[in-house]
Amino acid sequence: MMQKIILFLFLYSSAIAQSKKPITHEDLWMLKRVSFPAISPNGEWCVYNVSEPNYDEKEQIHELYISAIKGTSKPRKITSSKGSESSYSWSPDGKKIAFAAKRNEDEKAQVYILNIAEGGEAQRLTNLCTGASNPKWSPDGKKILFSSSVYALCFADSCNKKKIDEEKKIKYKAKVYESFPIRNWDTWIEERQQHFFVQDVDSKVDPKNMYAEVKSEAKDLFVDSKIASNGDFSTSIAEWSNNSDEIYFIASTNTKQAAYSDVRSHLYKISIQGGEEKLVLGGDYSYSNPKFSEDGKYLFIQRAIENNRQVYNEMALIKYALPSLKEEANYKQLMDRPIQSYKVANDKLYLIIENQGKDELHSLDFKNDQFTKLSSNTIKGCITNVSVSQGKNPIIVANYESTTRPTEIVKITENGSLNFLSFFNYARLDSLDLQEPETFWTTTKTGKKVRSMLIKPAGFDKSKKYPMLVLMHGGPAGSWKENWGYRWNYHLLAKPGYVILLTDYTGSTGYGEKFSQEIIQDPFQGPANEILDAAEDAIKQYSFIDPLRQAAAGASYGGHLANWMQATTTHYKCLISHAGLVNSISQWGTSDVIYGREIMNGSEPWAESKVWKEQNPFTYSAQFKTPMLITIGELDYRVPINNSIENFYIHQRLKIPSKLIVFPEENHWISKAENSRFFYQEVHAWLAKWL
Repeated sequence: MMQKIILFLFLYSSAIAQSKKPITHEDLWMLKRVSFPAISPNGEWCVYNVSEPNYDEKEQIHELYISAIKGTSKPRKITSSKGSESSYSWSPDGKKIAFAAKRNEDEKAQVYILNIAEGGEAQRLTNLCTGASNPKWSPDGKKILFSSSVYALCFADSCNKKKIDEEKKIKYKAKVYESFPIRNWDTWIEERQQHFFVQDVDSKVDPKNMYAEVKSEAKDLFVDSKIASNGDFSTSIAEWSNNSDEIYFIASTNTKQAAYSDVRSHLYKISIQGGEEKLVLGGDYSYSNPKFSEDGKYLFIQRAIENNRQVYNEMALIKYALPSLKEEANYKQLMDRPIQSYKVANDKLYLIIENQGKDELHSLDFKNDQFTKLSSNTIKGCITNVSVSQGKNPIIVANYESTTRPTEIVKITENGSLNFLSFFNYARLDSLDLQEPETFWTTTKTGKKVRSMLIKPAGFDKSKKYPMLVLMHGGPAGSWKENWGYRWNYHLLAKPGYVILLTDYTGSTGYGEKFSQEIIQDPFQGPANEILDAAEDAIKQYSFIDPLRQAAAGASYGGHLANWMQATTTHYKCLISHAGLVNSISQWGTSDVIYGREIMNGSEPWAESKVWKEQNPFTYSAQFKTPMLITIGELDYRVPINNSIENFYIHQRLKIPSKLIVFPEENHWISKAENSRFFYQEVHAWLAKWL
């Protein structure tokens, strides 16, 4: 009888597996996108944003949802207005949520407050012509801190309104610059600065009158600021002090030196009553992500580990005693891994740490320095965006994702297990054949150990032979993680019947500072050789890989590597380079980042370092032989289009089969639905043609 039951279960499971289908672009694109969670201070509720994509961008829906931490109730939608809500934040009493959104007649996003306890529609709080974002409640619940991008030396809304009106009247179109940088990612830099504002929560603003003839209730904290008045100034993160009297913020005051030096980010504080800011932590180091202990006795902040020329600076977490600012602990000694984010609750820090392809949750008792891993070793995937309630027994929620499951909201228990609070994509995923990755380690010819993942196609049959696509990640400060992806979705790439190889080469993060730094002055050759070694190892280990049919592809730095492979090996049947440089010198001369490239290569392009020539794909143009697909977004200012055009011209001049695809409305990423679908179609067509 037992044998019959086992046979039945085997046949049943086999039938289910056979009924599952390969993923399509529509399956991928129509998955609901779940954003970061924010838990209420009392630990009863969790709020987050859910986007419902559509191939028609006008039909996309973005709404806030709330989940009860206890019980089994389904997530509940709490907004129903057009536009997307972002930067949501709970009031200290857990009854209200502040968020930024563009609604009704808003020309710019404003801060809204939604009363969860009483219900009803959200009420607009701010009324700035430059908009408002990133709202944060004061600890006493009486005020909201937010940011707005204003014109330099404009400290009143009327001044900004005047500037806007003046710009509309200008008849010529020109951009004028006297310092670097002039562009950032996909945007030409304007003469604006991010200022921080404070506004009383009970301020009354007519939501239908955007430019009411009254003074805004919001107060610009930089009215009397010395650093905001010198013109060379930018801000990023701001946090309330525990007593609600001061704002601590990160600012840079040497941004116009970015062409020839590191831009330092220092910690300042300023009274909400105004006045000049005070430098708290400065010097040669850069700082980020300040947070305070609940009792106000400690300041925690991330600080660059080194202050010399490095291409990638891991941030150490430092504990300072208050008010003395005595450095009491440097937690780098506990973890030689990047801290992705952290939260403070009770006497503990809750940290997301990147480690060998995973983002893991750890806790650190800062009273006794006890360091504990909370993520279960049995869990595949990544935990990100942790949010922790206040009090002696904090509740932990976070995002969870894996290679076979897109992002959802989870509660993390004391033993590290996951309780799912959202299930937005289960129905669609249940019908898909998504193969779990296999992980293996390779000892390279230089003696290094590098980690790889192998993704198999839907309907995988180990008795068959499959061509292999070697996919190279960007960065190089990054890694292939056990997470879900839309830009290079492993399963969609594998769909036609390819095995996908994902290798973390030297320069990748999650393997220690030394491993990340060893790419300096060896930007391409070392990583490329490691990828070739990993591919050779994969072929030895997995008999289902066809060694005669291999291709390589990558984007950004991965695109650079694809071009380097073109210059140095004929190992691949075809190559795909998205946003890849073919000429290091022209990339230096057109990108929005130049100083970091000098650090990577060891000097200025015209100086003594041989790396600029010896590890430059262009140098070896005459050796190009492999068919190549080249793709680029015209609005990409990180790896500007000139490199892709130059690359295409080389291939055409040498009569090498090649195709150039330019996306006029895309930047460094391909984010529009139809463009993404076309991109995957072209990638699959190119691979089918040459493999």
